[in-house]
Amino acid sequence: MLVAGARQTGKTSLLRHLFPRASYLSLDLPANAEAAQTAAEQLLDRHPPPVIIDEIQYAPALLRHLKVRIDRDRKRAGRYLLTGSQVFALMQGVSESLAGRCALLNLLTLSRAEVSTAGSPIGENEHIFLGGYPELHVGAEHDLWFPAYVATYLERDVRNVLRVVDLQEFNRFLRACALRTSQMLNYSDLARDTGVAPNTARKWLGVLQSSLIVAPIEPYWGNRTKRLIKAPKLHFLDTGLAAFVSGFRTARDLTASPYSGLFWESHVFGQVLRQSTARGENIVPMYWRTASGHEVDLVIERGGGEVIAIECKYKERPELSDAAGLRALEQAEKGRVREKMIVCRTPARYRLADGTWVVNVADMLARLAS
Repeated sequence: MLVAGARQTGKTSLLRHLFPRASYLSLDLPANAEAAQTAAEQLLDRHPPPVIIDEIQYAPALLRHLKVRIDRDRKRAGRYLLTGSQVFALMQGVSESLAGRCALLNLLTLSRAEVSTAGSPIGENEHIFLGGYPELHVGAEHDLWFPAYVATYLERDVRNVLRVVDLQEFNRFLRACALRTSQMLNYSDLARDTGVAPNTARKWLGVLQSSLIVAPIEPYWGNRTKRLIKAPKLHFLDTGLAAFVSGFRTARDLTASPYSGLFWESHVFGQVLRQSTARGENIVPMYWRTASGHEVDLVIERGGGEVIAIECKYKERPELSDAAGLRALEQAEKGRVREKMIVCRTPARYRLADGTWVVNVADMLARLAS
């Protein structure tokens, strides 16, 4: 089993909690990473299964040796528990060496519900600003933790993968991406604002995506009409990291800014994705937008071709006019829209005259789970 995710999402802690008797091998240590390349069999002999092998991306050659050992007894599952922070490089190695032998699980940062369940209730605005990295909810100082996290990510992961010479240039690129959360992706504009070539911007964004920092979502093509805009939409997977990189230093600064609605949309998207992952579902939200400007923030396909349409509004009491995009999608899809929702900060759900439900995030998640 491979548990992949961004740095500091709790991959190692989760595995050590679930498998307390497993031995532990960290490839984050240079000596172990070197041994994995030069003396892999001896290294594995010193760590008999079940074993947690941490940060496997630092020694991808080890996957070939694991394949041989797994094939000796394919019926014994759970012997090798892997973690990694770079999904693209990992999946390339897994597809080459462990195809059909390894389950892949992505671990995102904590949802608001998970934080509250753990005994640390947090308001919606505060969670959007702080994000879901576990350390931030057990006493770590926001102003100290995020700078160290970003520096570690830039200096280690990015430099290792891309060989970036000017880290400040990549830092500007990261900030430009954060300020574009919930917006359609335009590589030319992104490159222009960062001062790099469009191909470089595309490559760098690929690293952010493979490291589970961002997630582009595709447009919904229910009727395949050419009037739909084809560009993907960009979402930061942790709004706290996006807020820090964007320069917001308090929750009030963020909620009072013109970006509050964009961060709210990424927050809603992130909570949907986290519930889907936790339930073992394969929900991949999309968005819908026409050339005439009608838009629906999230479109979720269900069985039988039905869809659930979700509009995100950072307000407490949306009105009928806020559901215009939902009605346009309903008309375009001719009976495929099973349910329409506006997800906002309302304390109690209610229904608009066109049948659209106005709900908060918790109500939305409950309806999606039913």
